[in-house]
This record gives sequence, structure tokens and C-alpha cells, in this order.
Amino acid sequence: MTKKIILDKVTTRQVFSLAWPAAVSVLLNNAFKVIDQFSVQWIGVAAQAAVGACTFVLIFFYAVYSITAAGAGPLVARATGARDDNWRRRVVGNGLFGAVIIGLLVLLVSGFGAGRIAAMLNLAPLARHEAAEYLRWLAIAGFPLTIAPLLDGIFIAMGHTRKVMLLQIIATLLNMALNPLFIYHWGMGIGGAAIATGISRGVSVAIGFWWLLKHIQLRWHDCLPDNVLRWIISIGVPAAWGTGLYALVYWGLLAFVISPLGPEVNAALGIGYSALEGFTWPLFWGLAAASASLVGRSLGAGKPELATQVIRKAMPLALICGIFTSAVFWFGAEPLASLFTDDPTVLVEAARYARILAFSQLFVAFEALAGGILEGAGSTRPVFWWSAPFNLLRVPLALYFAFILDWRAAGVWWVINFTTYAKALCLWLVLLRGRWQTLRF
Repeated sequence: MTKKIILDKVTTRQVFSLAWPAAVSVLLNNAFKVIDQFSVQWIGVAAQAAVGACTFVLIFFYAVYSITAAGAGPLVARATGARDDNWRRRVVGNGLFGAVIIGLLVLLVSGFGAGRIAAMLNLAPLARHEAAEYLRWLAIAGFPLTIAPLLDGIFIAMGHTRKVMLLQIIATLLNMALNPLFIYHWGMGIGGAAIATGISRGVSVAIGFWWLLKHIQLRWHDCLPDNVLRWIISIGVPAAWGTGLYALVYWGLLAFVISPLGPEVNAALGIGYSALEGFTWPLFWGLAAASASLVGRSLGAGKPELATQVIRKAMPLALICGIFTSAVFWFGAEPLASLFTDDPTVLVEAARYARILAFSQLFVAFEALAGGILEGAGSTRPVFWWSAPFNLLRVPLALYFAFILDWRAAGVWWVINFTTYAKALCLWLVLLRGRWQTLRF
């Protein structure tokens, strides 16, 4: 029988105890990109630009993989809150079936289309070659990455964020050990980074799957697709589209704005986004994931008043995280960026990115919290409809600010700030209306 996790109230300590392992987990997950960015620096600037550019391709792939994770998470949380083990097994089984099918399709497309995808990034010839090589090898070794989001989402939905953290620790340590072996010792270059990622993630996924089987006693017929898969996809697609569109927007920024500004700006974006935000975004995501888990289980238990308590307890934590991250971006811009490059021009551009983005981190924190609560309730469509238009506006606005107003790279970063303000405001208006509390599945 499922252990009862939510009792009569939600406390700040309870939110924090779920949030910090989730934050560490996504920090370590992002560390894969940071480790790759760090590890390939001795290959050359082209390799760093390739890894940075591929970040947004991989985010798009992750968005597709996360269809089942985003859809199964709220349903697993509600089943856990309702203490309905049979329903939870069906959700998990259908989610696994969907994840395997979706993952295989994405890997086939990315493997055979690696060259064309790299060309669409509008990189310089050498960086384009490195990007294609990276994507090709990741398609060969990356099947575990297609299952990992679903496993993480299931454990988080049940309140087992520490299990997710342990799996990420295992994967990250393995990746750190394998990267230099494959990249330099065995001379595989940037492709070696992709192989190291696949192997290290494969070990953690195998352990996680074993834990899951022990915990819920999954049966083979639970994995046969039925109407539950339709529910999973209907909830997961809007969330996945939101993430995917976000990645495509950055892809467009790279192709039409960032790359024309020069390889130094391209490398700076890779460092700023993958390395700097890779360390700070997990704070916001961890809080959002913890809130989503608590909200889903509260609604599943038939206690919407507890879901409202989650908002009140999480808001001060979001405020603290946002202020802290702003300070890190402003005061740590140059020292942190210098860890990933010794090129003075790249360093200047990366520091400019960090200092400008410091003005939006508080809004990013509240945007993430609102999105997490809505998605935890299964209300994924409003998140998409209020985020997607502002993300799409980033490309034309960036072109205008960068080239027409001649603000160059700074104009792009300020456009990201302005659209973040708008998204955060709109999502909180949706959240405060409260309709997400009445959804039924």
C-alpha cells in the first residue's frame, strides 16, 4: 500500500525537503552539458561552439522525450495521493510504452539527420562538423536519455526526490570519469563526450528501473497501451510543446541572430546558458518540481486546500532563490565564466550575458513556480498558451534590438528579460484564478 505522505497541512520544511534533492538532481543533470562544455575546450573554440549550439537541439529532443514524463507525473501524483496502486501501475506501464516508442523515433531522426540538423544551426564549417559528429554519436549511445525523464518524473511525483538525486549522482560521477577517456585517451574527440553521456546515463537508468519495479510491483500487462496512454499524451503534449518551442526559439536565435554576431557571442551563449544557468536554474526547477508533487498528491487525496497551502509556503522560497541567483549572475559573472574559457573576447561576452540576465532571475523563479504548480495539477495547456507567444516574440524582437537598434548581443539578452517579465505575470494571473484546482481525470 502507498505510504501516506501528505497529512493535514503543508509546511515550508516539507516543501524544502522535497525541493533540495530535486534541485540537486537537475543541477547534476545539467552538469552533463557543463562537463561536456568544459571537457571539449582543449579541442578548440569550434568544439565549444558546437556543444553550446547543440544544447538547444538536445533541449528540443528532451521536450519530445518528456511527453510521457509530463503526462504521467500528475497522474502518478494523484494516484499516490488517492492511494490507488492499480491506477498508478497502469499509468507507469503506459508511460514506459510511450517513452520507448517516442525515444526510438527521435534517435532515428537525429542519427540519420545529424548533418542536416547541424547545418540548420548556421554554424561556421568546422563547428558545424563537430556538432554533426556530436549528435550522430549521441543517437547511437543515447537511448537511456529517452527513458530517464519518465523515471525521474515518476519518482518525483511519488515524493521520492532523493532517489532521483542518487541516480543523478551516479550518472554524473561516471560521466566525469568517462569523458576524458573517450575524448582524449581514446582519441574520439567530441563524439567521445556523447558516448560517455550515453553509458553513464544507461547505468543510472538501469538502477532506477530496478528501484521502480521493486517499489510498485509493475506487471507486464500494465505496459500494454490502453486509454491511459491517451490521458498521458493529452496532458504531456502541451508541456512538451512548450519546452520544444522554447528550444526552437533559441535555435532560431542561434541561426538568425547569435551566429551572425560571431563565434565569440555563440560561445558566450553556450557558456552563459549551459554553464552559468546550468547551476542556477536547478534552484527554480527543484522548487517547482516539489510544489508540483505536493499539489498533485493533495488533489488526488481530495484536499484542494492543501494545494493552496503549497503556493503560500513555496513563494518565500522562490523569492530567496531569485534574489540569490541575481546576485550570483551579477557578482560572479567574470569569475564563473573564466572557468570555461581563456579567450578574452568570449569572456567579455559571457560576462555581459550574465549581468544582463541578472535582472530577470527573480521573475524566472516565479515563472517556474507558477508553471510547476499548474503542471502538477495537470493544467498544462494554460502554461503553453501563456508562454509560447512570448517565446516566439524573442526572435523578431532580438533581430530588431540587435541589428536595427544596433544593441548587438546586449539587445538579445534584454529581449529575453522583457519576455520573461511578461510570462511570469501571465502565469501568475492564471494561477490565482484557481481553475486548475477543479480539473478531473
